[in-house]
Amino acid sequence: MTKVSGSALEVLRVFLRLGLTSFGGPIAHLGYFREEFVTRRRWVDDASFSDLVALGQFLPGPASSQVGFALGLGRAGFLGGLAAWTGFTLPSAVLLYLFARGAPLVSGALGSGLLHGLKLVAVAIVGQAVFGMARTLCPDRERAAVALCGAFVASTGFTALRQILAIALGGLAGLLFCRAGESRPAGALSVHVSRRVGMACLAVFALLLVLLQLGTQGRPHSPLALLNAFYRSGALVFGGGHVVLPLLRGAVVVPGWVSDDAFLAGYGAAQAVPGPLFTFATYIGSVASPSPGLLGAAIGLGGIFLPGLLVLTGTLPFWDLFRRKAPAQAAMKGINAAVVGILGAALYDPVFTTSVRRPADFAVALGCFVLLTSWRLAPVAVVALGAAAGCALGPGL
Repeated sequence: MTKVSGSALEVLRVFLRLGLTSFGGPIAHLGYFREEFVTRRRWVDDASFSDLVALGQFLPGPASSQVGFALGLGRAGFLGGLAAWTGFTLPSAVLLYLFARGAPLVSGALGSGLLHGLKLVAVAIVGQAVFGMARTLCPDRERAAVALCGAFVASTGFTALRQILAIALGGLAGLLFCRAGESRPAGALSVHVSRRVGMACLAVFALLLVLLQLGTQGRPHSPLALLNAFYRSGALVFGGGHVVLPLLRGAVVVPGWVSDDAFLAGYGAAQAVPGPLFTFATYIGSVASPSPGLLGAAIGLGGIFLPGLLVLTGTLPFWDLFRRKAPAQAAMKGINAAVVGILGAALYDPVFTTSVRRPADFAVALGCFVLLTSWRLAPVAVVALGAAAGCALGPGL
């Protein structure tokens, strides 16, 4: 057990600002985190951050939120982890709950243009993340080739299964081709979690998955059934973000709890707010028939995030020891390179293909990328400029 180096209040303040300004989805969030905690604040080194990203890609749940929780945990213990999750999650959860209870926040041509502008900013932010991680994690021909192969595997069908396959193949390629220059990692992950607590969290994760399913037998339209739907979705999705949407649709639209129109309206609103896309569950829970309102919102928010945080906490005590073994280092080099490839594939589809519809869109996205990487303009300012450009251009085709 290591001594904490910061306070939960400090963590809450930093992550609340990120929760208010981090547009662009889970992949873009990793770019925000790297800039804030590796480059600017130096809470962790690049190797430790990359390992956390790889771990988040391995585990079920929202990858960016898991990375944020682990960063808070390392900075200020369990209270720091809770502060990081609260600060990063609360702003978008509140906005989506208000959207569910009131008039649509985005409507008409102006609103559609605003949403389109934010999606163009996302292209730039994801591009910045891929560019920065590629320079660090793919410095040689071997790892560049692994990244290319990872991108190919992911781009042939960007699903959770193909992401896992790309990471597994990257680890194998690392074992075979990335053994040169093995050394101890530059830093250590301060996790403040004992192995006993870790094992308990993994046991709770598995028990809830089984007990919630058993508890809903004969009560298919109860609040407990709603909790089971969200917990099951959060427990079975890898990579988070957009991947959870088909699972959620099957969990709440198919049983008739939420209409397709309401589901798609909430998805549109989730694209327009900062923070983790998993807070979409706040909206779904508040309009779902088993428990509409604030209770349903709380069930959705807690149910979707809980499994990922449990399995992350359970795995962290063993992760640092594992990554310090020489074969593990080689595998991690390949895995990190494969993650870069996966992020590159996601930059193209769905981020680029669903956002850039015409030459003017490409110009806006490229301009935002230059402002972020060369001018080092604050992300919130780039978001504002991109949103204004989207309003001026309109949504396009």
